[in-house]
Order: sequence, then C-alpha cells, then structure tokens
Amino acid sequence: MKNIVLTRIDDRLIHGQVMTSWLNYTSATKIMVVDDKSAEDPFLKTVLKNAVPKNVGLGVFTAKKAAERLLGKGFPENDRVIILVKYPATIVKMIESGVKFDKVNIGGMGAAEGREKFYKNISASQEEKRMLKQIIDSGSKLEIQIIAENEAVDVEKLL
Repeated sequence: MKNIVLTRIDDRLIHGQVMTSWLNYTSATKIMVVDDKSAEDPFLKTVLKNAVPKNVGLGVFTAKKAAERLLGKGFPENDRVIILVKYPATIVKMIESGVKFDKVNIGGMGAAEGREKFYKNISASQEEKRMLKQIIDSGSKLEIQIIAENEAVDVEKLL
C-alpha cells in the first residue's frame, strides 16, 4: 500500500479541491474511486473520467473489487494513487475485507437528513460516527483536511 498517497472520504468524489489541491500536493498519477453505485453506472463512470486530467489514470471500483485489487496485485511501483470514497461505510467494508489504511482523510461529508454537523462543514449520522470510530479502532489515523494547505484535524478528538 506504499503507492497510496491519499485515502479520502468525500461525498463529492472528484471535484475542484481534489483536482487542484490534492493532485498537486500528492503528485498522484491515478485515482481509484470506490463506490458501488458509480462502479455499476456507465454514465457516472464517463462523467468521472471526463473530470480527471488526461495524464491521470482513473479506475472506478466496487468496495469488494477495490479490496481485491489492493490486497492482490496492487499497483505498479511508480504509481501514486488517490483513493476516493463517498461514505465511511465504504472504508469500513474494505477494512473488513482485510485492507489496512495508515491514514484516512475526510474532505467532504455534507449536511443531509439524519446527519448533524460535528466540525465546520463536516456532518455525520450517529451510524457514520460509529463507523469513523471503527476506522480509528482499525489502526488508521483519521483526519479532517479539506485542502492540502489546511492543517489536519484529528477526528478522534471530535468523536
């Protein structure tokens, strides 16, 4: 997993902050979107592909397929990979499949029914907070950092 330069929970997936701040900061060469619905929707896959610069590879995976890839053949040595997921549940599924994450970044979990604000523009339901704790308990450092230039905030202190 040394090729993974950023693992990020962001319900917007690919958008301006990822494309400008994080791609530059990490020098990523590939983006791995892990989202079951997106992986099964050819239109969404096309939209995502068109949002990524031509020199950056993109793969869209279900949580199961992503875990198999990460635990199996992984990535070539020169690849620098950003993993993007919409929800904490996706990270939990991958952890339960045996994937280990050193660090997980939260960049966007917007307001929605059943969610309450727990840090600036980051919101989570009680179930999602339980999942965030589960991610921490798996040994992952969990931080909120909207853009690379911001200081990271330790989520464990907020839960």
